[in-house]
Amino acid sequence: MAALASRFPEPFAFGAATAAYQIEGATTADGRGRSIWDTFAQIPGKVLGQQDGRTALDHYHRFEQDVAIMADLGLSAYRFSVAWPRIVPDGHGAVEARGIAFYRRLLESVRAAGIEPVATLYHWDLPQPLQDRGGWANRETVAAFSRYAEVVHGELGDLVNTWMTINEPWCAAFLGYGNGVHAPGLTDPRAAFRSAHHLMLGHGEAVRVMRAQDPSHTYGVVPNLYGVVPSSSGDPAADHRAADTIDALQNRMWLDAALSGRYPSEVVTLFERFGADDALVRGDLQVIAQPLDVLGVNYYSQHHVMGREPQPVTDPGLAGQEHVVHLPPPEPQTAMGWSIEPRGLRDLLVRLQRDWPVPPIIITENGAAFDDRIVDGVVADTARRDYLASHIAAVAEAIEAGVDVRGYFAWSLLDNYEWTFGYDKRFGLVHVDYTTQERTIKVSGHWYRDLITAHRQHHRSPEQDAH
Repeated sequence: MAALASRFPEPFAFGAATAAYQIEGATTADGRGRSIWDTFAQIPGKVLGQQDGRTALDHYHRFEQDVAIMADLGLSAYRFSVAWPRIVPDGHGAVEARGIAFYRRLLESVRAAGIEPVATLYHWDLPQPLQDRGGWANRETVAAFSRYAEVVHGELGDLVNTWMTINEPWCAAFLGYGNGVHAPGLTDPRAAFRSAHHLMLGHGEAVRVMRAQDPSHTYGVVPNLYGVVPSSSGDPAADHRAADTIDALQNRMWLDAALSGRYPSEVVTLFERFGADDALVRGDLQVIAQPLDVLGVNYYSQHHVMGREPQPVTDPGLAGQEHVVHLPPPEPQTAMGWSIEPRGLRDLLVRLQRDWPVPPIIITENGAAFDDRIVDGVVADTARRDYLASHIAAVAEAIEAGVDVRGYFAWSLLDNYEWTFGYDKRFGLVHVDYTTQERTIKVSGHWYRDLITAHRQHHRSPEQDAH
């Protein structure tokens, strides 16, 4: 423990992350509007057991208890998201003062516990009235998001110094508008590519308006990034072409746009192929490529692919990937069926520093779902503990290789609503009984607390010891 902790510099933020729809509940309280996830979860067959976030973890009413848990874990930082429908119920009109007041109470509690908050403006809960007008496929949503960002930053900027704009734009665009497995549930490649561009444009506009309000704050975006591994058993040229396609869609599309003001040529071709290139207006990429103070990285696993002769695909979410075979993830795997490959995180971080003009990096999400059980009041999730230890060690390796990583946020602080899996998949450092709302820190949470304590002790000065 001490050896691992000593590999991280001081300061270094060890935190945990959550998202509004996954924990808050209270979806009709205090004027909150309806989101696309409220609507989507009611469609039969879309979410396991047709479960939704109406109650979730009741964090809206229990946040003080949850902040006390964060303090008990010793977190130095907490990443949360603001629910857009709680602030602007219809997405573009009147501001709901009670929503602002809730986040002020939360943030004051977090700060009083000595924890640094990191705010995410968009973690997928688009106000339903905006979706009724086309959602992210409609350029008007960019203006609505920019205005929402300006409102939230203006109201809460005295309590938050670090702001992330969009969480995982790939998921929001391609899972939501491409293959329909996330809200709003559309299967329209053109809408997916238009949404992808508008999400990034919204990011750039939000950074621009927030920085105009306070240039001293830290601004960033949070793509979900993957290593992409070509097969070693097929045709090398075809396999590498398949890997390049997935890398372009999963990684380079977002990194090239945000950091270099361009889209990969493969992506431009797909915009044209699906008739979405009309969304690309001159000057947009300059707006998207606002200077960033930090890059958030969400990492969970790697893609393994093989090339093939192009074949028709029936899944609209795979449009443009007709020459790609997605191979089964190697063992070991998490309960999500995702491969456990910590080396991929180290390699990804080294690649980021090598291939892009990256600002300092924060690991904004990393974690794993396992089938946890409480036995005699204990959740012995040793698989999650080992997952965290191996991935945190991979971050240390990247730092030792010269990558500027400033923080690590475990996903997630609490077991929560896991989107289309409902309450079936548990990612938390803290177990939640969804019937009683009782919270229980797991073995992995105790391990993480010990790591944080060891890190602080390693960097403790003799003068501090004297007191």
